[in-house]
Amino acid sequence: MTRSSWSSPHPIPENLRRSLKDLRHGLLSLHKSLIVSEQVTYERIYGRIASAGQLLQLVMNDPWFAWLHPLSHLVVRIDVVLEDQDETTIETAQDLLVEARHMLRPSEEGDGFERSYYEALQRTPDVVLAHASVKKLLSTATTDASAAAA
Repeated sequence: MTRSSWSSPHPIPENLRRSLKDLRHGLLSLHKSLIVSEQVTYERIYGRIASAGQLLQLVMNDPWFAWLHPLSHLVVRIDVVLEDQDETTIETAQDLLVEARHMLRPSEEGDGFERSYYEALQRTPDVVLAHASVKKLLSTATTDASAAAA
């Protein structure tokens, strides 16, 4: 079977690609702010983290930071979509926007990510600013995704 006989997906429109790129950058800033917030709290309890390498190991492997993994995975999936544009559908790109909107809903009564995210927003102004920035990007991306679907 030749590649031309496969049902190929429609390429992601440029405005939707741009929205995903902007969202990726915003999520990375938010992720960094969340790591710093968690680091400060972690260090108050367990003592100073000796190096960036040790922090990376903690972020990847320590249960204290595990709640951040869904956000990390979302960024990686956005990277895959942006790199593999020939195999990605518009729907896949739009699904990532929807997932980001759902994920970034802090909840005082929730558990897991929602609850930890809520707590980080309560204690760290930089997290609040990064959250606001991503929410603004997502509201703009709604318009772009709707235009792409039309």
